[in-house]
Amino acid sequence: MKRAGVLLLAAVPVIATGVYFVMPADSADAPVTPPVATTQSSREDAKSRAEEEREADDALIAGLPPGLAAPAKKELAQQLVSSAESSTTKWRTSYGTIDDLGDGCGYTAGIIGFCTGTHDLLTLVERYTKSYPDNGLAEYLPALREVDGSDSHEGLDPGFTAAWQAEAELPAFRAAQEEERDRVYFEPAVRLAKLDGLGTLGQFVYFDAMVFHGPDTDAEGFYGLRERAMREARTPGRGGAEKAYLKTFLDVRRDAMRAKRPGIDTSRVDTAQRRFLEAGNMKLDTPLVWEMYGDTYRLP
Repeated sequence: MKRAGVLLLAAVPVIATGVYFVMPADSADAPVTPPVATTQSSREDAKSRAEEEREADDALIAGLPPGLAAPAKKELAQQLVSSAESSTTKWRTSYGTIDDLGDGCGYTAGIIGFCTGTHDLLTLVERYTKSYPDNGLAEYLPALREVDGSDSHEGLDPGFTAAWQAEAELPAFRAAQEEERDRVYFEPAVRLAKLDGLGTLGQFVYFDAMVFHGPDTDAEGFYGLRERAMREARTPGRGGAEKAYLKTFLDVRRDAMRAKRPGIDTSRVDTAQRRFLEAGNMKLDTPLVWEMYGDTYRLP
């Protein structure tokens, strides 16, 4: 995950609700006790509405084609992301990769680019340690908590990289990486893309953006970029044209990448996803040919 920001643990935006009370001007100095029952009732009503909306969304999604969630398409998606994150389509060779890329995110590691400075690597190790308390990374949890949000290596060097590589040889840690990838990035991205009326290509566009920008609600996070795109074009779910909306989303995303890091290579947008979109490959069917950082990739 190549960004800094606050990771939302549930990987979805949180909607806050509140109750406001108007006091008469002549009672400004009087102590006021908020009507607790009313406030609690409002919260319960909001929670009930949220649950009903989620159930309705679940029912809608259940009636749709699997799209990117189909096993073959999911494999394809990981190959595409891996070409950008690790310069290879053989993503299963990346469980043990770990390096500081000098992008302000500290160590970047594993199959999706978990970062020591952006909370997702810390969350991965915390969740893994709950199931496997004696794992080789557990001793670094205090240091990971201290450096979270920065690019510092304090408390991690010199042993953390070797510990990560050793742990990545274990099937349990490999499975943990895949589960965290799905929980934080893949499943929320695909779900929201389907609710926005997007097909398989659009679902991948959301997934890759979620990986790179992080599941954040700020202007540079995935949800912030989506909101900006929706102000400029309607999603298919709101009656818009799919190709037009995706073009807008990719434009917004590329601009955000360049604004954050001038001179950044935007291949993953320009010579991969945009190429598929211009070809009208909305189902992300193979064969696929794309370029990433000057290298050409092909999937038959």
